[in-house]
Amino acid sequence: MTCIPPCRGPRRRPPPRAMTSPPGWAERGLAALLLSDPALGSVPERCGPLPWRRRPPGFPGLLRTICGQQISNQAAAAIWARLRALPGALEPAGLLALDDAALCGVAGLSRPKAAHARSLAAAVLEGRLRLDFLPGMGDEEAIAHLCAVRGLGRWTAGVHLLFAEDRPDIFPAGDLALAAALAGLRGLPARPTPAALAAAAEEWRPFRSLAARLLWHYWRHATGRPGAEPEDDG
Repeated sequence: MTCIPPCRGPRRRPPPRAMTSPPGWAERGLAALLLSDPALGSVPERCGPLPWRRRPPGFPGLLRTICGQQISNQAAAAIWARLRALPGALEPAGLLALDDAALCGVAGLSRPKAAHARSLAAAVLEGRLRLDFLPGMGDEEAIAHLCAVRGLGRWTAGVHLLFAEDRPDIFPAGDLALAAALAGLRGLPARPTPAALAAAAEEWRPFRSLAARLLWHYWRHATGRPGAEPEDDG
C-alpha cells in the first residue's frame, strides 16, 4: 500500500522570486501521472503548486550544476552566489583566468570541483563541447556529449538537460533526494538504489522529468526545506 506522509508546510520566509511558467507538455504530463501513479501525481495538491525552476542554458547553467555535485542545496547555493560574483567566472575564458585562491578560497569550490569547472571551460573553448548543439541532440546523445568532459557525469548531464532545456523525459537516478522522496512517498523501508530508482521511473515515461520535479517538490516540503530561489533545485 502506498504510504504518503503529510507534507509539512513551508517555513515562514519571504516568497521566492518569480519562476517561469511550465512548458505546454507539463500539464499533459501531470494528467498522465495522475492516472498512472496517483500518489505522485497528487503531490501538488498535497504540497502546494509545483514551482517551475529553470537554469540558464550553456556554460553558466552547467557551472551551476557542478556547484551542486554531491552537496546540499544550501551549500551549493552559497558557493554559486560567491562564484558568480567573481569577475569573468561565467565565461569560459574568464573562469580559466581565475586561480585556486579565487575558485577555492573565495568561492568555496573544492579542488576537484575547481578542476571540473576548468575542464568544462577548456572543452567549450576548444570546441570539444558544443553546447549550442545540445538542443538538436536526442537525450542519450546529449548525455554522452556532456559526459565526454572530465567531471561531468550522468547526474550532472541529466540535471542540466532537465533544468536548462526543459526536456520532458530525463531522470537523474543517482540523486539521493529523489531516492529519499520515493521512499517517503511509498513508505519504503529504505531509500532505493540508483538501479531500483531507475527501474521505478520507467513507469513514468515519457514524463520522467516531471516525475523528478514532483519528487524534489515532495522532498523539500516533507523535510521543511522548500527552497527559496529559482535555482535551488534538487
